[in-house]
Amino acid sequence: MRRYMLAALLCWLGVACAQPLVYLRHQGEEDPHLRYMVAVLKLAIVESGSRYQVQPSKMHMVQSRALDEIRRNSGLLDLVWTMTSAERERELLPIRIPVDRGLIGWRIALLKQDRLKLLSGVRDLGDLRQFSAGQMHDWPDTAILRHNGLPVEASDQYEGLFRMLAAGRFDYFPRSVIEIRDELRSHPGMGLAIEPRLLIRYPTALYFFVSRDRQKLALDLERGLEKAVREGKLQALFQRYYAPLLLELNVANRQVVELANPLLPKETPLDRPELWYRPGDN
Repeated sequence: MRRYMLAALLCWLGVACAQPLVYLRHQGEEDPHLRYMVAVLKLAIVESGSRYQVQPSKMHMVQSRALDEIRRNSGLLDLVWTMTSAERERELLPIRIPVDRGLIGWRIALLKQDRLKLLSGVRDLGDLRQFSAGQMHDWPDTAILRHNGLPVEASDQYEGLFRMLAAGRFDYFPRSVIEIRDELRSHPGMGLAIEPRLLIRYPTALYFFVSRDRQKLALDLERGLEKAVREGKLQALFQRYYAPLLLELNVANRQVVELANPLLPKETPLDRPELWYRPGDN
């Protein structure tokens, strides 16, 4: 809170008017969302007409710690981007524009290179239940997978999941289509590869979340994102970052296994088609 008061005082004195807007530094060696998410955040700020100075947090945190800092409005963080859930929307303030266009719930498996055909026979959820997945203990995905009867090995260390996969502690590591290539590239020499034919899909969204005490910040970001959607700027930014990747991963032609998401809030704007990605979108 002291940081916000100082920024307001400096603005009043004419020294500086851009408020700091601190986002989470990811626990992993490289955050595959980072460049795109920071670009979206800056776009929202520009389109809102507000003045914020975007900067990373001084320390790395696991997701559960970051969400608690936001919930308490501790001053260490102003914003996180993460998958929504009913619990998160009760405790934090969501800006209900899916900045990922829903692709956080479109999952492709990372496998050991020497087990690349492991899932070749999977046609439906029953087939997939024969194999174990790896996930972080505090990710909503863990509860989603288990709700659908899929075995999950949970870890409290993001980087540890790649080592566990390489060691055969579980069979596959389902990653979002907008994460998987960068994650593979940032973990060379581990003998991992992208599974070629399967897509695991469940309805969800990646939102910006802020403290419930930061109503103005939420309104500013919502105003900017809504304007960016109306003018097609968010969609264009998404295409610039991800269209070649989705083509490379052959997303439109993969075998799809649909999962239910018991954590999906009823307020999720599924009735707004302009917010969600569909194969063939330009």
